[in-house]
Amino acid sequence: MTHVREEIDRFVRMQVIPQEPVLDTGGPAATAALAQLRQAARESGLWALPLPEELGGGGLTFGRYAQWAEAEGASDHGPAALGSSTLLDVRMLTRHGAPALRDRYLKRLVAGELRSSYAMTEPEVPGTDPFGTGTRAEQQGDGSWRVTGRKWFVTGVQHADLVTVLARTDGAPGDRDGLSLLLVPTTAPGFRKVRELTVLGAAGQGEIALDGVVVPADHLIGAPGQALTIAGERLQLGRTLRCLRWLGQAQRAFDLMCERAVTRTGSRGPHAGHQLVQQHVFDALLALRTTRPLVHEAVALIDAGRDARTEVGLAKVAAARMLQQVTDAAIQVHGAAGLGPDSALPALLRTGRAARILDGPDELHITSVARRVLRDYAPTPAVVEAAVGVETGAGTAGTVGVAEAV
Repeated sequence: MTHVREEIDRFVRMQVIPQEPVLDTGGPAATAALAQLRQAARESGLWALPLPEELGGGGLTFGRYAQWAEAEGASDHGPAALGSSTLLDVRMLTRHGAPALRDRYLKRLVAGELRSSYAMTEPEVPGTDPFGTGTRAEQQGDGSWRVTGRKWFVTGVQHADLVTVLARTDGAPGDRDGLSLLLVPTTAPGFRKVRELTVLGAAGQGEIALDGVVVPADHLIGAPGQALTIAGERLQLGRTLRCLRWLGQAQRAFDLMCERAVTRTGSRGPHAGHQLVQQHVFDALLALRTTRPLVHEAVALIDAGRDARTEVGLAKVAAARMLQQVTDAAIQVHGAAGLGPDSALPALLRTGRAARILDGPDELHITSVARRVLRDYAPTPAVVEAAVGVETGAGTAGTVGVAEAV
């Protein structure tokens, strides 16, 4: 197992990271570079390790793959280059897709022939409150669905072939029931990629419009109204995957900081001899070492099929904060060089800051976890409500309720 991690680490550092400037800019050059990396990953026996073996993947359990996901995630492009970026969609379709849907798309997703994305958030609806979803899917006489709505902050949608869309198939915005998931081909008439959305100046997110897009009946994922149950499975796994990759990126920032400290010399000697630099190194290492067990505790529960909502919430907040802290320290040790285009640190800092909002803001996870913990200490349900300040309707309590639902 150790040698595989070393191979993945070497592949990402020696092949993926040097291509980051090209991959970040997008366009034909990025497409060609990614294709070359994927071929190299196949030839190295590192392709799609956590995806089902019968579909062309490596067949690893999530628990085993988690031991290597950190090394793979040291670069944002690592999962795509190594073929694991479709893990969430492959799992979702394997468990909840109709047979025809699985036959049509799964092998092509695992092979890297198709790219997928997930569209949940809407411009006027908080991502933490899916009950407000306004995108609507109406069933036609032939069983197909006509989807109308708008989504934004859809990761990777600019290059996606398939997008899983959260839509209302029954009821009105605000209702707790009636939400469903549909797999929408981006080539379908009426599907529009409205614009690319930059996150702190970086590309990768997009806004889409669905203007009466007709989706075949068998492209409904699960049964009508099951969206939040399926999304709950996806979110727990997805957030934990992100945490693993943030650990890899934080380790990368830590390594850069330490290398800078021992090689940079001023009038008073190497930076590594300065106590304040040593303080940065210590605090960053402490953050890394204390966060990693939290993340792997969530991994173990998910791998065992157990409820991991509390552990995932703890890990998500801790990992996002940790990545921002470690990268900020690395920039401080680098000085002006850490702010410029010759270092990966600005991109890592941007990821760390965005991490505290994406996949649920810190406040959502903090409140949700605290409520769940306090519930176990309260003698009666009435005391629980009084203790945590539960309210009805919109606002914080409504948002937290959604977090617990998914």
